Amino acid sequence: MQQVPYGSVDRDKPLIRVPFTRLAVITVCLPLLGLVACIVLALLYHYNDATYTHCEVPNYLPSISAAISLTPERYIWRFSIGLHSAPRFLVAAAYLSFYRGRFSRRLTEQLLSALTFLLALSENVGLLLLTYVSSNETYSVHKSGFILFIDSLFHMMCTCKLWSLIAKYSLSAEEMKSYRRKLRLFLFNGFFGLLAAYFYKRHNAYCEAGSSEAPPWSAEEEKNEELKAQCMLGPLFPEGTASQFPHYKEVKPTSCQATTPSLLI
Repeated sequence: MQQVPYGSVDRDKPLIRVPFTRLAVITVCLPLLGLVACIVLALLYHYNDATYTHCEVPNYLPSISAAISLTPERYIWRFSIGLHSAPRFLVAAAYLSFYRGRFSRRLTEQLLSALTFLLALSENVGLLLLTYVSSNETYSVHKSGFILFIDSLFHMMCTCKLWSLIAKYSLSAEEMKSYRRKLRLFLFNGFFGLLAAYFYKRHNAYCEAGSSEAPPWSAEEEKNEELKAQCMLGPLFPEGTASQFPHYKEVKPTSCQATTPSLLI
C-alpha cells in the first residue's frame, strides 16, 4: 500500500464526484418510482384494502395514503423517501447560500430568502411525517404532516419571486430558463393541488361511487332518513310470527325507540 504523507495535496481530493444535475434527477425520481411501485403492488395484492373508503362506496384506484400504508408497500415508500429527503436538506442550504450571495445588500430579499429556506425545511419535515406515520397509526400526526407538506406551494411561490428578481437583472440565459421552469412547475402544482382539494372535499361530503351524479344530501343523512322510515313503519309482521318465515332474519332496532322487533330480508 502506498502511504501518503500527512498534509499532501492528494488527501484533499474528493473521493466521489457527482454532478449536481445527476444528483437532482436521482433525488426527484426516487419518490415517483417508489409511488408507482406501491400503487402497482396495492392493486395486485391488496385491492380491497387499498380501495376501501370510510363510507363504503366503490373506489377504482387507491389513494396515496392507502397505497403507502400497507405491507410491504410502506417499506418501499419509506426507503424511497428516506433517500430522497437527505439531499433536499442539502439543496435547501445550498440555495440559501446562493440567495445570500446574490442579495447581499438587499434586506427584503435576504428576509425572503430566509423564509424560503424555512418553508423548504417545513415541506421536507412534513413529507417525512407523512411517510413514517401512516393515517392508520396516528391520524392526527399524519394530518399535521400533510398540512406542513402543503407549504410546498408557498415555498415554490417564494422561490419564483426570488428568481423573478434574479432574472430581471440577469443576462444569463441559463438563469432565465431556470426561472421559467420554476414558474411553470409552480402553476402546474397549484392547479392540481386545488383539484385534489376539491375532490377530497367532494368525496367526504357526498361519498360518490365513481362518477355518478352527486345527491343533494350526504350519505349519513340518507342513512338517517332510512332509519326514520323503518322506525315509523314498525315491524313487517306481528310479534311472534317471524318463525313462520324462515327466510327472514329477526333483528332488534338500536337507533330508534321501537320496542317491537323489525324484520329484514
